[in-house]
Amino acid sequence: MQIAPSLLSCDFSKFGAEIERMDKAGADMMHLDVMDAHFVPNLTFGAPVIKMLRKYTSKPFDVHLMISNPLKYIDDFCDAGADIISFHTESDSNIEETIKKIESRGVKPALAIKPNTKAQDVFPYLDKLYMVLVMTVEPGFGGQSFMADMMSKVKAIKEEAKRRGLDLLIQVDGGIAKETIKTAADAGVDICVAGTAVFKPEDAKEAIDELKALCE
Repeated sequence: MQIAPSLLSCDFSKFGAEIERMDKAGADMMHLDVMDAHFVPNLTFGAPVIKMLRKYTSKPFDVHLMISNPLKYIDDFCDAGADIISFHTESDSNIEETIKKIESRGVKPALAIKPNTKAQDVFPYLDKLYMVLVMTVEPGFGGQSFMADMMSKVKAIKEEAKRRGLDLLIQVDGGIAKETIKTAADAGVDICVAGTAVFKPEDAKEAIDELKALCE
């Protein structure tokens, strides 16, 4: 299991230091949630902030765009140092065009789906994707409870990818903790986004190690 700390849960007044802390603690990638207060009811940070943070780690930047028009901003986030960009099937941008744009910049494309969206909505694009992000909470705010019923979607996407012989990663985001990560692992999840579960404990390395151990 790979762990991607959700920087939404960090102390924003020490943003760079928090990234370094997670890097040293054994994080596999950094998960950056971009929200526009339109697609979701919250506002976070954009490409200029991500660009400034890029120097604090060489770990991959996993940028999750919760914005209405991702296609318009792909270049900005690629220029800022994104390694993976996930955007939502429910956004206003053309999905095929947005995937092509991400790929054209040498960045890995990923699709994300909200809890009310069917797993089948991503099936037409699976062969073009590096990863699918299944939201296990309603996107917009951290600290929500894990929706275990989303695991049926994870299994459906995993089975479809396997049927087609695709090497596709599945990520989940929302409510990941010691009590829930095994459920995700058992369903076939490859990457768990973790917020308070890794930022709240004093020893982040111990927290990440424990999460990984629970999946074995």
